Amino acid sequence: MASNEATKKVDLVRGAARGPANPPPPARPATPARAPQKRATPGEFFAQVRDEARKVTWPTRRETTITTIMVFVMVVVASLFFTVVDQALRFVVGLILGV
Repeated sequence: MASNEATKKVDLVRGAARGPANPPPPARPATPARAPQKRATPGEFFAQVRDEARKVTWPTRRETTITTIMVFVMVVVASLFFTVVDQALRFVVGLILGV
């Protein structure tokens, strides 16, 4: 495969010595056209939404409470971590710049 104009010219000159060029890849078959989907009426749509909502496994009150507490704990841990890292970087930059 040629990478620039100079090698393309050289390839044209050497073409006969190298043999036949690679045949082009076969054409991809055309994808069959899909039949248009039937549109649902608003009533059918909301019935489908209600049916899907019934399939959802909703968390219990206890699971929700535990998850909420864990989120608050992780927020506190992350904020403490980033505060410490920020102060350490501030100290190092202060030493380097002599501020």
